This record gives sequence, structure tokens and C-alpha cells, in this order.
Amino acid sequence: MDQFLQQLVNGISLGSIYALIALGYTMVYGIIKLINFAHGDIYMIGAYIGFAVTTYAKLGFVPALIISMVLCAILGILIEKVAYKPLRNSSRIAVLITAIGMSLLLEYTMMFFVGAGVRSFPKVLSDSLFYISNVTIKMQQIYIIITTVILMVFLQFIVNKTKIGKAMRAVSTDKDAAQLMGIKVNSTISFTFAVGSALAGAAGVLVGVYYNSIDPLMGMMP
Repeated sequence: MDQFLQQLVNGISLGSIYALIALGYTMVYGIIKLINFAHGDIYMIGAYIGFAVTTYAKLGFVPALIISMVLCAILGILIEKVAYKPLRNSSRIAVLITAIGMSLLLEYTMMFFVGAGVRSFPKVLSDSLFYISNVTIKMQQIYIIITTVILMVFLQFIVNKTKIGKAMRAVSTDKDAAQLMGIKVNSTISFTFAVGSALAGAAGVLVGVYYNSIDPLMGMMP
């Protein structure tokens, strides 16, 4: 029983990180039906931003998380404007090939600047351990779960309680009808990319904290 509970804690903490990645990915797909292969690489860049902020700027976990989310949101908007928006009315295969190309571009651009080797993510959180019966809970796992819950609640608030969230749901249901109703479709799509990329950036920092290592190809796995 203790072994089951231990694996449950480990699964929830790691699974919550992948949930953030999946949320951003499915948001983009739900809006414009695009399989965004570059999404995993934005998550990778988020990890490196967190690495740079904590290593060179000597900032803590929360500033690294916020800066990574902001910069990844900006990157997501740029990718949508430059790579995907011009092909919005093109064939699915053209957009798919572009998404794969953007993924490779991000991977090898990052590899050019930082190298292909694995980097050790600095320890920005305490190594404290908590014991409940024979179940061990790490401080990193607590931070990961709390951060994920906060971000998910905030996302639910945006989607269900704000004007832009209503616009996102309308565009997801029928883009043409939403445009006829006065919704700014282009702005809504850009905002969706920004939010999805911000979640990916946060996940990148959390993975760095969890595994203590990052590399330029880490975005391929998720």
C-alpha cells in the first residue's frame, strides 16, 4: 500500500507538468485545428530561460517561472504571426510541414547557441523531505503541484469568466460565425498561442526543477 501511495505522489507531481504542456497544446488545436509540433520546443526554451535566470541572474524559482512564461508567451505570438498566420487558409499538409520545420528550427537554433550537451539545472528549491507513514514527499513535488493547480485555476478563470475567454470558445466552435459577430479572430488566436506557450514555459522550468537536467532535444519527448 505504501508503495502504491509513493508512486501515486510521484505520478501526480510529474503528470501535472505534462498536463500543463497538454493544456497549451490542446488550446491551440481547439482554436485553429493545428498540430503544433513546435509546442514541445517552446517548453524546452522555457527550461533554458529558467536555467539562465537562475544561473546567471541568480534569481529564485518564482521570478524564473514568471520570466519564462512571459518570454515564451512572446515567442508563441511571434511564431504564430510569422509561421502559421500566412498559411491559415492553406492546405493542412502545408501547415503540418511548417510546424515540423518550426520545431526543427527551434531545436537546432538552441543547439547552436547553447550546445548539444545536457545542462544541470541549479537547485532553486529546498531538498527538504516530508514523511507521511512510509511515503516520502519532496519539497520540489509540493511546489510543482501547487504551481500547476494555481495555473490551471487561473486558466479556467480566463476561459470561463473573461471576455477573451468567451471569444476563444466562440472561435473554437465556429471561426467564421465568431468573426461575423465582431470577434477579432486574429487577436484571439494570438492570445491563445500566448497562453499556451506561457504554460509550456512554466512546464519547462518545473521539469528542470524536477529532473535537475535539461537539453535542447527535451521537447521532442512530450
